[in-house]
Amino acid sequence: MNMQEAAERADAMLDATLNAVVPEVQWDHATTTAGSCNVNRRRTVTTIISEQRRGSFLGIVERFWNKSGYKITSVNQSREMPAIFAKSRDGFQLSLSFGYKGQAFFEVATPCVQESEVAEPTTKPNGPAYPLGKIPTPNVRSDFWSAETPVPGSPSPSS
Repeated sequence: MNMQEAAERADAMLDATLNAVVPEVQWDHATTTAGSCNVNRRRTVTTIISEQRRGSFLGIVERFWNKSGYKITSVNQSREMPAIFAKSRDGFQLSLSFGYKGQAFFEVATPCVQESEVAEPTTKPNGPAYPLGKIPTPNVRSDFWSAETPVPGSPSPSS
């Protein structure tokens, strides 16, 4: 596997993860970084995910990653900036973390593979495509994700 193939696999992992989130959230591509033998692909969520709904959001992602055969390696249960980390059988590392103003960030880091050129992702964001480095803090309201009440009976990530 070369770096381009690894980047495409990372994109497919991100696509599948975001497609598992229902109702959907808006996202855009963030900066791709390439080292000497690895690639990091990132997506930034622009939907407002209220503090009360972050546990449910993390729970959906955790259940999807478990179902996909990924091993949950760590969970940060911080109230303001929670995160979850996982690893695929073939060494891809996935993360979902919340940052400033509750913005959700997805990242997949590839294992070391054969060096090659890496093209930008081809998947189109499901909202506006912002210039790199100009993605705004969450600004898209969702009746579900932006609600300021917890989801009744919804578990948070566990591990």
